[in-house]
Amino acid sequence: MLCFGGSGVPIVLLHGLMGRARTWWRVAEWLRPYGAVYGLDARGHGNAPRVGPWTTERFADDIAEALRTLDAGPAVLIGHSMGGLHAWATAARHPELVRAVVSEDFAPDQRGRTVETWRGYFESWPVPFSSLDHVRGFFGDAGDYFADCVEERSDGFHLVADLEDLYVIAAEWGRRDYWDVVEAIRCPLLLVEGEHTAMPPGQQAEVASRVPGARHLVVPGSAHLPHDEAPEIYRGAVEAFLSQVLNR
Repeated sequence: MLCFGGSGVPIVLLHGLMGRARTWWRVAEWLRPYGAVYGLDARGHGNAPRVGPWTTERFADDIAEALRTLDAGPAVLIGHSMGGLHAWATAARHPELVRAVVSEDFAPDQRGRTVETWRGYFESWPVPFSSLDHVRGFFGDAGDYFADCVEERSDGFHLVADLEDLYVIAAEWGRRDYWDVVEAIRCPLLLVEGEHTAMPPGQQAEVASRVPGARHLVVPGSAHLPHDEAPEIYRGAVEAFLSQVLNR
């Protein structure tokens, strides 16, 4: 667990596939006035163990274990993509540990999608990258995010996570849906969706309709990374949500 600082209510940041806790540092800077901010590396990512099982339930139980270790009361979970799914699952499986959830650009029913499309895209990347500037230039608007997803080795910069592990994790999303998880959420929920998301259309709005009191925001001009692609809009939405949830 990476501590970004702050005090009070625990706010735990959950990264997306191939990310790690450090990808959240720009968000963590403005979250500190709202609580004690932490980032968690999911198993197979960052400094976490690189062992399965690679199931959503196992990831949620890992988060629950980390929250119990903090022993600071129910936490706010803020997750991007895969991290949003894991936040949903933690809230559903361990409701006593979760005060509220912010999920960013994940849809609960992606059945039929295979990892082969992902595989071709990932394996087209010019790894190893020669420098962090090479990473930023290759990924364009998402360059700062991906610069936090790599590490330097003797021959250049590589992803911190193992692609073969990531394929197994993502394959589960193509085999099952998570509507039962969504419908078990009882805490306040904010869904942030990119205007140009690659997620199945309409589902994130439907999640909001199935969770009592949930809110849904589509962020203009953004795709899969609203918190990096439209940071001011994302920040405004999250701060307004936290102000109400935490009575600030």
